[in-house]
Amino acid sequence: MLSRTASNLFWMGRHLERAETAARLLDVGQRITLLPNTEAGYQNEWNSLLQASGTSALFAQKYGEISQENIEEFIFFDRDNPASVASCLEKAREAGRIVRTALTSQVWDALNVSYQELRRIERQPRSKLDTAGLTDFTTGHTSTVRGAINATQLRNDGWHFMNLGYGLERADATARLLDVKYFVLLPRIEFVGSGLDTYQWQVILRALSAHRAYHWAYGGDITAGQVADFLILNGESPRSLITSLYEAVWHLDGLVRRYGDGVPTSARDKAREVLTGLQARQIDMIFDEGLHEFLSWFINELGTVSNLVHQDYLHGGA
Repeated sequence: MLSRTASNLFWMGRHLERAETAARLLDVGQRITLLPNTEAGYQNEWNSLLQASGTSALFAQKYGEISQENIEEFIFFDRDNPASVASCLEKAREAGRIVRTALTSQVWDALNVSYQELRRIERQPRSKLDTAGLTDFTTGHTSTVRGAINATQLRNDGWHFMNLGYGLERADATARLLDVKYFVLLPRIEFVGSGLDTYQWQVILRALSAHRAYHWAYGGDITAGQVADFLILNGESPRSLITSLYEAVWHLDGLVRRYGDGVPTSARDKAREVLTGLQARQIDMIFDEGLHEFLSWFINELGTVSNLVHQDYLHGGA
């Protein structure tokens, strides 16, 4: 497969997952505003979500004032924000258009419908839109595209590249959401273990559509250790770091098998190394190490894997 085609398929998967992450960040923020206010105020919580998406400086430059309306505009609609839902859906659709002949008609139709529906929403008055509806729109359409990919695409190298993009982006998104919750969101250390802390863990689970699955796995109590274990080390949790990375390794293995001897394996080898590091840890070890420090390590290692994917397969791709 040409590196240009592989690159567009890889980034189509990443942009679709990134659009969903942006919508879920909005959902987190909206749910947090339902809490009784803290001394730090809601601006701290909205700003933490901007930090999670890595766009706080861009937001401050363009909008200045932090408000729910400005945040929603920036994270969902703003084309100047490369991580907004609108930007990511547009880039995913453009990547799919470029490699149209590598996609089934069902996948292309799902991509195109999601973009046309986005354009329709953009024309509506903002006062008639609500955060929950915007989140549901995004997660619904991205799930439809993902379903069409897995139901209709050949299990060839293009399928591996699309799902590799999904896996790496999902692992990064879960790590960043966890880091914001534990390192940024709580206004003071004495809130750890409080009712506010517990509610925010519930918010994270609901934003990841993982609240019911968590209770199936751990029962009724919500604790920091169990939620972190569920989202980091539980191989049954679909959005956990270990599940997402395992899937990325599986697709990298698939590419190595398909391309045979002589294909670079640095991305696959590095991903396996990080996965082994995860498998060797228990949640108590992670908290002893420091959750923020562990997540920073993981995000950096994941960035290295992504760079090696580009070096091994996508160099010269669009």
